[in-house]
Amino acid sequence: MGLPEIAQFIYISDIATKEEMETARRIRITEGKHVIPVPTFELKKDFSGYILDPLQIFKSKGRGSKPYISEKSIIRPTFSYLGNFTISDSVFREIIEYMATKAEPIYKVLKTRVDNDVDGPTIYMEVIVLYGYNLIEAISEFKNKAKKEIEKLTTMNVQRIEVVAKGIQMPQKGEK
Repeated sequence: MGLPEIAQFIYISDIATKEEMETARRIRITEGKHVIPVPTFELKKDFSGYILDPLQIFKSKGRGSKPYISEKSIIRPTFSYLGNFTISDSVFREIIEYMATKAEPIYKVLKTRVDNDVDGPTIYMEVIVLYGYNLIEAISEFKNKAKKEIEKLTTMNVQRIEVVAKGIQMPQKGEK
C-alpha cells in the first residue's frame, strides 16, 4: 500500500486505567457502543461540541442483502497530548451548499459565508427558490435539516443559519 513502517505502538493500557477499560468493555457488551479515548480537539479557535455517536458501522450479511448498523461509537475527547484537529470554513460551506442542491425548493445558491466563532459557526446563505413553495416553511425546514447535518458531521454547535431568498425561479414547462 506504500505506507511507511510503523514507528510507534501506543497500547490502550498505557493511556487508560483498568477502570476505564472495564467501563468501556461493559458499555460495549451491554449497549453495543464503543468508547474511544481521543485527543482534545482544536477546531479553529475552540471545540464547541461534543462527539456523540458520529460513527456507525454498517454491515451486510451478503451480496444483495440490506446493510444494518452493527455498532455505534461514542468518542469522548479526554487526552490532549495526541494532536490537533482543524475544520476549515470551506467544509461548512460545502456541506450546506451540497444540501441546498438536494433541497427541492432551492433552485440555486448565490452566496455562502461562514463566520467561525469560539461558540461555533454562523452561516449566511443567499438562494433563489422555486415558485410554488411556501417560502417560510421551505427555508425553515432547510435550515433545521442543515443545522442538524452540519452538527452531526462536524460535531460543532452551529450558532445560527441565515438563509435569504434573493429571487424566485419560475418552473419550466413540464416541471413542478
